[in-house]
Amino acid sequence: MTGQKIDKKKIVEALIEKLNVELIDIEGAAKSAKDLATGDQSKSEGKYDTRAIEASYLAGAQAKRVEEIKQDIIMLEDLATLIEPSTKMQLGSLGLISCNSQQRLYFLSSTSGGSMLMIDGNPILVISVFSPIGDAALGLSSGESFEVETPKETRQYDVVEVY
Repeated sequence: MTGQKIDKKKIVEALIEKLNVELIDIEGAAKSAKDLATGDQSKSEGKYDTRAIEASYLAGAQAKRVEEIKQDIIMLEDLATLIEPSTKMQLGSLGLISCNSQQRLYFLSSTSGGSMLMIDGNPILVISVFSPIGDAALGLSSGESFEVETPKETRQYDVVEVY
């Protein structure tokens, strides 16, 4: 497994594409919830009928998620302009990291943590700088290690390579 052949901009493009698909879905759901909240079928039929209120809460939450996704896309577009080769884990870095004798490619991002991508046949896990692993890996170079507390144990990670 090697990350040298992987174009990191492809990773960002795949994340943006994934978010755009999610955005289309959430926008449709938000419109449906808004229509439900404001439609005739949601008019209260008594003091205990809360359908319109519940639908408006749902519409509000979905509208907020639409805005969050749009902001995530903007952050990723900005990140794409900052990507450059590095020797330390930083935003836009791809790191080969080992844990429990298993190596995995991690892409360090400001958003979309937890996303799993397949780029050029390589599985890549996106980690956010705000996650415990991303925060601990930030600024480390090849050969350095870090630990992350989990509910069950303390895990030791080794930075094998940074691209």
